[in-house]
Amino acid sequence: MRIDRYISSNRIIDLTSKDLKSAYAELVDTFDTLLPTAPKRKKVLNELVERERSLTSYIGEGVALPHARVAMKRPYALAVGRCPAGLAFEGKDSYEDIRFVFMLLANEKAKNYLSFLAALARAFQDNSIMDQLWMARERTEFKTAVRKAFAGTDDRPARRRTKFNKLLTDEAAKIAKAAECSTILIFTDVFPPTLAPRMTFPGFKLVLAGQDVSDEDRDHHRANATLAVRALSRSRLSQLRAAILLGLTREIFGFQDRVCCVGGIPDSGQLDTILVVDVDEEFESVIGQGDEMLPHDVTAEALERITAISTDLATAGREGQSIGAMFILGDHEEVTKRSKQLILNPFHGYAEEDRSILNPFMDETIKELAMIDGAFILQGDGVVESAGCLIQAKADDVVLPGGLGTRHAAAAAITHVTNSIALVVSSSGQVTYFRKGRMFTLFEKSEGRSL
Repeated sequence: MRIDRYISSNRIIDLTSKDLKSAYAELVDTFDTLLPTAPKRKKVLNELVERERSLTSYIGEGVALPHARVAMKRPYALAVGRCPAGLAFEGKDSYEDIRFVFMLLANEKAKNYLSFLAALARAFQDNSIMDQLWMARERTEFKTAVRKAFAGTDDRPARRRTKFNKLLTDEAAKIAKAAECSTILIFTDVFPPTLAPRMTFPGFKLVLAGQDVSDEDRDHHRANATLAVRALSRSRLSQLRAAILLGLTREIFGFQDRVCCVGGIPDSGQLDTILVVDVDEEFESVIGQGDEMLPHDVTAEALERITAISTDLATAGREGQSIGAMFILGDHEEVTKRSKQLILNPFHGYAEEDRSILNPFMDETIKELAMIDGAFILQGDGVVESAGCLIQAKADDVVLPGGLGTRHAAAAAITHVTNSIALVVSSSGQVTYFRKGRMFTLFEKSEGRSL
């Protein structure tokens, strides 16, 4: 997603304010062409400040990300402010750590608002981007650093194809034809954003999978579909399983498909692996052929995000500790009837947008609360209903492999008696997917390098 196209040079400023409200006012004033009247700008400012009192915009790494929906013609607009001395806000020490404020305004009808917000938030996890921002000295240097950080090394879409990459993609097409594959799946994280060669495979359905794969990538490669496999480990098998599982939920793949997978080490610019997978052999053990992949109320986007969060927890734990967790998605009213709160519900009273797992500000909240015993119960669209829940469902006819704990038993039981899915994170670093009482290991920490 090209964030740089929504950043105008006149909206990249050095803040003179020492307190957060005044800093926000400076940034809101840069939107004078989009918000032409003072009352409109004041209304936006008041909404941002009021939101700050209930939910912080600070996301770490010295970055605050205030955001709001407004009535304007453009889908998105960004203003960037730099504050070397930090900011003050109602006596909260964390605001003193803020050095950069990225203010995002989105059109009220913008369909991909939370996805855009999440892509922006993920950018600040990239050390190379943060290094560019911190190292800038003069204002002009900072402006250049901001635009360069979000545009990549070259603003023009590069279409270079190395001799080896062409050889591998040509061989992948031959293998796919000989193996009678219906689909070719490319893991695009192999290539830096501006260095992806065009890959075309006439006669095959082409699917792109990656952490930040976009519609632009789909158009560039003339692909049929994209799969956002986000925040997963560097494991080959985990990336593959996640991509195919999410593709099944989106009906991009069918159980009868044979898929030729092509990938390599992320950001290496070099493809190195071709793998052929029969979807039914990989997944029929957990979901019988002909059964629906997702409950009727569960969205593929919600499953993608909860899969990413689960795998993050399995890979990194929390505060250096390995932890276990359980997420139940869909049929939340029936699931709630078969559970009870172990703690006061920490999500009670918040707006649905603020407790949606599609909102990137929820990541840290979820990971922190995962340290508390009990399950998360979520609506099918990803809105968290409660946390710290004891699942009381029983299913005597569900049979699980030996050695699994109470979380796995509870996940199997609740998905057997309700129309839901569950993901269980083990303290050993395993992520297990449950549907209709059946289980499938989606990720194991010990698995090898990425595709």
